[in-house]
Amino acid sequence: MLHINDITYRIADRLLFDGATLHVPAGHKVGLVGKNGAGKSTLLKMILHEIGPESGEVTVRQTAHVGHVAQEAPGGPESLLETVMASNHEMTSLEAEAETATDPHRIAEIHTRLADIGAHTAEARAATILSGLGFDEEAQARPCSSYSGGWRMRVALACVLFNEPDLLLLDEPTNYLDLEGVMWLENFLRNYPYTVIIVSHDRDLLNTAVTHIVHLENGKLNIYTGGYDRFEDLRREQMERQMALKSKQEAERRHIQSFVERFKAKASKAKQAQSRLKALERMKPIATMVEAHTVPFQFPKPEPLSSPLIALEDVGVGYTEGQPILKKLDLRIDMDDRIALLGANGNGKSTFAKLLAEKLKPMEGKMRRPRLLKIGYFAQHQLDELMPGRSPYDHMAKLMPDAIEAKVRARLGSFGFGADKADRPIESLSGGEKARLMFALATFEKPQILLLDEPTNHLDVDSREALAHAINEYDGAVILISHDRHLLEACVDRLWIVEKGGVKRFDGDLSDYRAHLLKERAGERTERRGAKGPDSKKTARQSAADLRLKLAPYRRAVEKAEALVEKLEAEKAKIDKILADPRLYEPGHEDKVALATKKAAEVAAKLADAEAAWMTAEETFAEQEALVTA
Repeated sequence: MLHINDITYRIADRLLFDGATLHVPAGHKVGLVGKNGAGKSTLLKMILHEIGPESGEVTVRQTAHVGHVAQEAPGGPESLLETVMASNHEMTSLEAEAETATDPHRIAEIHTRLADIGAHTAEARAATILSGLGFDEEAQARPCSSYSGGWRMRVALACVLFNEPDLLLLDEPTNYLDLEGVMWLENFLRNYPYTVIIVSHDRDLLNTAVTHIVHLENGKLNIYTGGYDRFEDLRREQMERQMALKSKQEAERRHIQSFVERFKAKASKAKQAQSRLKALERMKPIATMVEAHTVPFQFPKPEPLSSPLIALEDVGVGYTEGQPILKKLDLRIDMDDRIALLGANGNGKSTFAKLLAEKLKPMEGKMRRPRLLKIGYFAQHQLDELMPGRSPYDHMAKLMPDAIEAKVRARLGSFGFGADKADRPIESLSGGEKARLMFALATFEKPQILLLDEPTNHLDVDSREALAHAINEYDGAVILISHDRHLLEACVDRLWIVEKGGVKRFDGDLSDYRAHLLKERAGERTERRGAKGPDSKKTARQSAADLRLKLAPYRRAVEKAEALVEKLEAEKAKIDKILADPRLYEPGHEDKVALATKKAAEVAAKLADAEAAWMTAEETFAEQEALVTA
């Protein structure tokens, strides 16, 4: 499908690719990873032939259709559904020709081709994709121009997924999605029948949706089988082997050098010494694989305050006078809280965050907070508020007017801005570097609450891991809005759902929330079926029977998958109860502890796989149901 042969490419004096080679067979799903600035997006442009390498070649199978998300998001008067349908130019052209064609042979050819490309199910497929990306039936009927840029990027993603290209290229596809959309996309890509290359820093997406990882490092492309976690393990083992080989070689070099030094002056050993010297010269040093250093995040320790830090009593909030977006909010936030805000985009997560950050005032009810409370607020839109022509030093110095230069630079240095970056203009910084600067500014006053709205969009995998460590070491409260499931699982212990004009606590973890979403979708499908209604009772009974017959195998698959999840959850609960018993850890029970711990890990892995299979079965059921009811 894709051949990259010995390519070289540089930007200015920086070498991005140095004799890089890669072969991606048809049907492979590949996650392309590497440090920010390594050249991942540049490689996608080469595959699209938007740019060419200095040497070498990039070739795609001649008959392959290559698809990618257009940089210009659609924004015309057409509805979302019409926009997605019209993105298949062949189908649109054939349907237009079919209305005017008069030659019977041509008409037959047109309809045969339309059947081949699935035109009769196209509307149902387009609606299913839009629904998965967060657009309900009403939203799909609205014009594209009524949506903001982020939502229109979702429509652009829907268009490329709808066209099912032979080679699908995705560059950070989750940046405009909420957690619910990311979960749907993972399952879509896992079941996608063609070749996929994804540039992403989302660890869960790279673990669930791809079959191989391609690591771009030092100008080379190295491929690993499996997801991201397996890649990390294999790479770590490879680095350890490389270090062991280097140590062995250096010991051998020292031994040879010692022999040469001892005997080069002796006539009887001179020949042997010269031979050893030549062997030493021929010995090529083994290059060590040095893991790139990731600068940690260091959040300052806040001054403790008495709880609650924030208390809401029957609060309503919105942007204009009149009806609030969120109402009847009765919640509290304490110093040790780690809370994730969940819910589809557009439900009010950012509105709630702005209320807590005092960017919005309550329209009704009471909001109580200590006078000395400080909140560190990070949101993606703030990156655009940085002054492009000024430097990180200028931004930090503005907050420290009385500090000497050394102190300002030390503060910046703790967030990774050394002398080489502190004085560079903002416009020359990468997205990840701008995000780091925003963290430095947002936490400057040692806040008691960190309010983080999609903090990982511009961070690579290692930086996301560093952020998770910093959040866990931080002594204040954290409110986190993120589509990064790995970050949420690592950092939060409470879930709040923003939906239906309110914010409520969710009793469970992210796995429970995924199951909650599946049940909601099933309920919505049942509701839609009931709303349509047949013309007569007899027709209704016949339609229902036909529908049950067609969907029976898919429903059985869902029931089987759900039963397995329930069985494993019960098994997990039993093991958790055993592990929670203090008597297990008494002296002499070490073998039992090891056995129970091992069993817990095995069941947890099986449960994760079972939940993924359940969601896949539900998605397949939904797709088939959409087809037969279209």
